[in-house]
Amino acid sequence: MEEQIFQQRTDLTALNHAVLSIRNEIKKIIVGQDEMVKLIIAAMLADGHVLIEGVPGVAKTLTAKLVAKSVNAGFSRIQFTPDLMPSDVLGTPVFNPKEASFEFKKGPIFSNIILVDEINRAPAKTQSALLEIMEERQATVDGRTYPMASPFMVLATQNPVEQEGTYRLPEAQLDRFLFKIIVPYPTETEEMEILTQFNSMGNTRALDMVSPALDAQQVASLRQQIKTQIIEEKLLAFIAKLIHQTRNHKSIYLGASPRASLSIMNASKAIAAMQGRDFVTPEDILTVVPPVLRHRIILSPDKEMEGITEDDVIKQIIQGMDVPR
Repeated sequence: MEEQIFQQRTDLTALNHAVLSIRNEIKKIIVGQDEMVKLIIAAMLADGHVLIEGVPGVAKTLTAKLVAKSVNAGFSRIQFTPDLMPSDVLGTPVFNPKEASFEFKKGPIFSNIILVDEINRAPAKTQSALLEIMEERQATVDGRTYPMASPFMVLATQNPVEQEGTYRLPEAQLDRFLFKIIVPYPTETEEMEILTQFNSMGNTRALDMVSPALDAQQVASLRQQIKTQIIEEKLLAFIAKLIHQTRNHKSIYLGASPRASLSIMNASKAIAAMQGRDFVTPEDILTVVPPVLRHRIILSPDKEMEGITEDDVIKQIIQGMDVPR
């Protein structure tokens, strides 16, 4: 039988080199957490935002800062607190006595990569300030619209265990995150590696060990390349059917929106490109389904009482479907 030679239709060499460079830079500091790093890079390529959930001390904030450092673009960090006001995020008009007029002083949200630490600590009024920015990449203040610089990406962290002084994120805001990443504890072997690595670093700061692997223009170029990835119609039908199942499942009170369908499609294209392919496979889709859906569905109260998680239900739905080959 004659061997078939597969010819790549899109040259993904630059993209693969960029992804490998970012991963290698982060691995200088972060031990394990490969899934978190992979999904953050995929979200950056797919022009999406990321919500990272994990207990304190599992390197959520450090990983987000390292990803930002590996891209030579603007970086801003906002610590959300219960007394934070929308103007602390967006900025505020300041009176200029020379011009006898007000000038808009931009807040920390006006940057490229934004780290929002402990996002669930701020009240609804401040959360609402992010809604327009995350979806439309613009902020409206005093009737004037200010566009965000490109690329623009929000990396938000939250603590799942501490309830005091936290506010539940509104569903409309959760829906604007491409992924929700759950960060587990490291294994015992990884814990030993962490201790060894940080012990050998001495007085060297973690962030000083990471060099930029990409600039803002390259990110924009790679994003355009991701959009041209090939996805077959049968896979689009699979995504549509999967989302439809979430709206008719007995364990789910609120199913996923069409934004979830688009998120799965865009994220699977990014994952395929990171694997060096210019076409999407069913495995790419199955890789991104849990992080895309786990924050977009609401379980029925009786299932929550039973201790069933969103990931459990997503797994049930996938197991009950015919995955195209």
